[in-house]
Amino acid sequence: MCNRARNRGEPETLFERFGGDWLNPKPMDNRFDPVELRPKGRAYVIREQAGQRGLDVMGWDVLSGGAAWPMTNVRNLGLKQWQRLAENPANRCLIPLTEFCEWTPDKHDLGDGKPPLKGEMWFAVTDQPIFAVAGFWQHTKEGAGFAMVTCDPNELVAPIHPKAMITVLAEQNWDRWLRGGYRDAVALQQPYPADLMTERGPVFPTRA
Repeated sequence: MCNRARNRGEPETLFERFGGDWLNPKPMDNRFDPVELRPKGRAYVIREQAGQRGLDVMGWDVLSGGAAWPMTNVRNLGLKQWQRLAENPANRCLIPLTEFCEWTPDKHDLGDGKPPLKGEMWFAVTDQPIFAVAGFWQHTKEGAGFAMVTCDPNELVAPIHPKAMITVLAEQNWDRWLRGGYRDAVALQQPYPADLMTERGPVFPTRA
């Protein structure tokens, strides 16, 4: 389930797209790769603080060490621990992306004499070159961590991943997600229109 995504937007592009400025200083170490999103890695996140929208950097694991496997995606907003976050607009965020990945259900023989591999299918949004995914965040013992909210898949994603897809928000719903009530959050947990998305792949890693 979408544990791989990309954001090719520079901070300046994100400021222009979403508004605001830095909420915390940008990490300056070489281990921060804002383009490739992977579990436990850090990524750009849009949230509001004191009524102002801005850009922050968080780890992709909303529990950050609280479970055996990183908690990167949230589906059931009725569960107590997720309902607590869903009810509070201060714990909601937007995750800016330019594309996200799902792996093919079947493995492919690449003809190189090595074991077959699943391929990467990359999905993008045609009417939003940089789109926003609904998310939750919270402070943890390892720093701020976030998760993406998932929903039923649309007809483009379903053949690749029939269980779920990430909740891509229409631009007019950004404010509603960040500021609305619990019912607003639940109502926005809907698949993005398939006719406004593209897919490419399968893409396979280079093997030596």
